[in-house]
Amino acid sequence: MIAAVGLVLGIVLGLVLDPSVPPWLQPYLPIAVVAALDAVFGGFRALLDGIFDDRVFIVSFLSNVVVAAVIVYLGDQLGVGSQLSTGVIVVLGIRIFSNVASIRRHLFKA
Repeated sequence: MIAAVGLVLGIVLGLVLDPSVPPWLQPYLPIAVVAALDAVFGGFRALLDGIFDDRVFIVSFLSNVVVAAVIVYLGDQLGVGSQLSTGVIVVLGIRIFSNVASIRRHLFKA
């Protein structure tokens, strides 16, 4: 219930305050969001498997976001930022779809 209230509160604050993303952060934000989604779907899968641990989830969430941002930053410094961004999105996308498939099997037995 607390998570649902926090989600609704965050959406309302985002709509009311209309925050803007600084230009220097814009290349990293989509990668960070996809990395965070990977951790969320992985956590939900672990919950359904009965092996969820909140500490593991927090560490996974934060480390996914940081590592993905560092990879994109290094790519920008090397001049191959878009290629590394694409690579990160593909890898995390595969993991997300794998977790969603597992969640679907748990929920719908299909």
